[in-house]
Amino acid sequence: MPTLSIFFGIIIKMRHDDHPPPHIHVEYQGFTALVEISSGNIIAGDLPRKVAAIVNEWCETHRIELMSNWEKASQFEPLDRIQGADRD
Repeated sequence: MPTLSIFFGIIIKMRHDDHPPPHIHVEYQGFTALVEISSGNIIAGDLPRKVAAIVNEWCETHRIELMSNWEKASQFEPLDRIQGADRD
């Protein structure tokens, strides 16, 4: 599963040809969650509250890039890296 971004120990990934709704896979210190791109809300799994808030804000900031990657993933095209919330 391609990694889109890593920041503050949070790993953001996206699978090719994944099921709707458009979402990302988030990993953080043993926690895993699926986060809907359009809302930034957790749709499956669990994250610490502060991490969920950071990911929600990051999704809002990078929604266009995330949706572009979702479209690329649906066509099995290479995905683009996205700048992290820590600006790395």
